[in-house]
Amino acid sequence: MKKLTMLMLLAAMMILAACSSDKEKEAVESEKMQEQDTSESKEDTASVDKGLFNVEVTIPASMFEGENIDDAVAEAEAEGIKATKNDDGSVTYKMSKAQHKEMLAEMKQGITEAIEEMKTSEEYVSIQDVTFNDSLTEFTMIVDKAAYENSMDAFATFTLGFGGMMYQIYDGAKPEDNKVKIMVQDKETEEVFDETVFPDDMNE
Repeated sequence: MKKLTMLMLLAAMMILAACSSDKEKEAVESEKMQEQDTSESKEDTASVDKGLFNVEVTIPASMFEGENIDDAVAEAEAEGIKATKNDDGSVTYKMSKAQHKEMLAEMKQGITEAIEEMKTSEEYVSIQDVTFNDSLTEFTMIVDKAAYENSMDAFATFTLGFGGMMYQIYDGAKPEDNKVKIMVQDKETEEVFDETVFPDDMNE
């Protein structure tokens, strides 16, 4: 299950990066080109269909670059997950509710481990703690304000923002609802002195 989870995390990261790139192009492209990009973007988007007993996750063909699709299908089948290679090159994974829950738990664990690394890494000198809600739509970075404002620790928000958005993609969030708010709070005064919303603030 962990290898499948990593594949889906990679796919989500590529989707989010593509979305960000598309937003940057909008300012300089014509309306016709924007419509074409939108159409292509939809073809490269993962989809999640939650049924009564099972969950289907479809990964587009473009997300399998560098990996043999037949091998990916075989690996999923070995883990007890039905995988079907579609005519367009995409792969649809059909899993039980329990397997989908396990996949989301592994994703959340990966984000938790990244947060622990932030708190102990010498790269992020100001970050004391990071809290988050269960759906990973809101994070609060608790920092030493003076150290934060004199460092590059704001880049940590990208890890949290992309991580939260990736989790929501595979939890079945609609694209228009897939947002992550990150608040930065002073550990001494508990004042929230900065706030970022992904992906909205990425495009400003």
